Amino acid sequence: MNVIQRLRPLLAGLLLAGCAAASAQTFPNRPVTLLVPYPAGGLSDVIARSVNNALSRSLGQPVIVENLGGASGSIAAQKLLSQPADGHVVFQGSPNELILAPLAIGSIKFKSEDFRLVQMIATAQIAFVARKDIPANNVDELLEHARKAAAAGRPITFASVGPGSFYHLLGEHLSKVTGIPMIHIPYKGAAPADQDLMGGQVDIFLAPYGRKYDEMHKQGRVKVLAMLNGQRLDGVKDYPAISESKALKDFQFNIWTGYFVRKDTPEPVVTALHKAITDTLSDPAVRTQLENNSQLVAAPLPLTAVGKAYADGITQFRGIARSINLQAQ
Repeated sequence: MNVIQRLRPLLAGLLLAGCAAASAQTFPNRPVTLLVPYPAGGLSDVIARSVNNALSRSLGQPVIVENLGGASGSIAAQKLLSQPADGHVVFQGSPNELILAPLAIGSIKFKSEDFRLVQMIATAQIAFVARKDIPANNVDELLEHARKAAAAGRPITFASVGPGSFYHLLGEHLSKVTGIPMIHIPYKGAAPADQDLMGGQVDIFLAPYGRKYDEMHKQGRVKVLAMLNGQRLDGVKDYPAISESKALKDFQFNIWTGYFVRKDTPEPVVTALHKAITDTLSDPAVRTQLENNSQLVAAPLPLTAVGKAYADGITQFRGIARSINLQAQ
């Protein structure tokens, strides 16, 4: 082997590193796409449109929201992996799409570890929402109705945003801890689930809470029976915390949203995105819009802590999936 042959791997590595550094120095050099894994109208869409204008100002390029629903959000996640790892496509995701969906859908080939969390955005409270004419005005009454319906051969139905989603697991976990059979009805996103809930085609939805549910409740289109919180929080004090129920005191859950890129995205690009997103979280208009939709704005994490937060989330949500024996379909 001559000297040139021996140097080729080193030269190739230096060339790749040089290209990555050059692309990072010019990032972003075109509009950035923010992939939202659910249809327009749902809470995920609201979050994205609360953030994208301020993020655009931070990056100095337009940030375009693209809604791509289906397969529990995995279609949008897979699209991110098919794009160049240059930071110009960012995925707005949660444990739903990146941790749980691969465990529930056999056709999904990606792994949670194929993605890198850049920054947390917000934590969503979970509401226990029911159709308007269900004969129950609180969670304990709902469970009594569900028990009688199941005994009569008519189990109640619960909505989710897709098989393997967090809201699917919550429904299955609810059925397990109460011993009451329930039927899962999957949707492509919260918006179509809400439509069927208001139309009476599905009985309950353990849903990420947004201000729309308060309006729908006050208009008599649905019933918000409780929030899956340990106590009544500001902004939702009109609704009982689940800890106030007799049967489900410990049924307390929430879920976070964050912004992700491919794991092999160059470090300088990740650093630039992290700074822009962190700056965006301090924008008063962004915070107001998120808080108005009952999102708990995330305390920005330094980049060194973000990876651990995602790893901890993987461990936590895989544990929940094991607890209900979730099987890939």
